[in-house]
Amino acid sequence: MIDMLRSFLFPRSTDCRTFSLFLLALRILFGSLLMFHGLGKLMSFEELSVLFADPLGIGSQFSLVLAIFGELFCSVAFIFGLLYRLSMLPMLATMAVAFFGIHQASVAQGELAFVYLLVLILMYFAGPGRYSVDYLIRRSMDKPDFSEEV
Repeated sequence: MIDMLRSFLFPRSTDCRTFSLFLLALRILFGSLLMFHGLGKLMSFEELSVLFADPLGIGSQFSLVLAIFGELFCSVAFIFGLLYRLSMLPMLATMAVAFFGIHQASVAQGELAFVYLLVLILMYFAGPGRYSVDYLIRRSMDKPDFSEEV
């Protein structure tokens, strides 16, 4: 009983299976939420392309395309943990522009963008965990190749 309590309160490492499952759950949850947010933009592309905010001065339509790319397509890679940190860069940029550029860094106006931004920053540093495509790729890269020694 004491060992269970000790391991519950003081886990051995952040590389453990439980932590990787937690990261997987967060990837699925936040990735899906952001993905459906981007899907809504894609489905309403015609209407949004003329009204969409243009905080970078690149045009409403191109700003919308970049937001859809960051929210929809990069979220899919994020969920699977595929090129995890690379796929997060457009997501982070989209949320940073939404929070700082559109909502003028007001948590009251841009609460959702703020929450996404914070979670994405934390997950960027935490990494994808053991249950990701990147982990499988890394594991296969670390295996010695004995075929070349012949």
